[in-house]
Amino acid sequence: MSNIVIIPTFKEKENIEAIIKAISSLTIPFDILIIDDNSPDGTASIVKDLQKSFTNLHLIERPGKLGLGTAYINGFKWSLEKGYDFIYEMDADFSHDPRDLGRLLNECNDKGADVAIGSRYISGVNVVNWPLSRVLMSYCASIYVRLITGMRIMDTTAGFVCYKKEVLENIKPAQIRSKGYGFQIEMKFVAWKLGYRITEIPIIFTDRKLGSSKMTGGIFSEAFIGVPRMKVRSWFVKYRRNGAKN
Repeated sequence: MSNIVIIPTFKEKENIEAIIKAISSLTIPFDILIIDDNSPDGTASIVKDLQKSFTNLHLIERPGKLGLGTAYINGFKWSLEKGYDFIYEMDADFSHDPRDLGRLLNECNDKGADVAIGSRYISGVNVVNWPLSRVLMSYCASIYVRLITGMRIMDTTAGFVCYKKEVLENIKPAQIRSKGYGFQIEMKFVAWKLGYRITEIPIIFTDRKLGSSKMTGGIFSEAFIGVPRMKVRSWFVKYRRNGAKN
């Protein structure tokens, strides 16, 4: 059983060393793949220095800020080529508690889930230090996605997720069209259309204490407009797993 946590970064020098050390100190072994978009603050340089001490640490450097979705697509491709069994999405800023990685693994490895989501909304609203406007925007976005798509996932925009290898092999992430936060929605939607078992576990989401948020109005708009388009496209797609019979 092998695990890898993919963490996209852009200007995360305040958090990157601490998050790597926190994940590496867990009882369950997790490899870490940092995908840095040419951070001007030297994030990648910090990671390179840490690689001298952490054999579980890997780095992909990209030439510029190319979007969250493409970062994860690069990471998924790399991880599948290396043969990892469980592949995770996670933020660098401690909004996701590294100790919850084991709970996501338990859902997929022991309880039969194909996709496990660290959910802010499965048991109420578990968000700390966000302004009310942002909580409402996020919560209403998930309601909107459920209404359009028919999915019963409470936290459709969640970025703390564990995928079994087979799920990513069948989703074919390179074919996902959304590039910003809409990417998170589309990944879950395709997994759902493929018939995979998706579960949510409650987490406490805590807004970053260091560094700056990457959320913008443009990112939100892309997701808002992209969901109906995604739904319409799905009417013309036959969702089949590898090896499945017609």
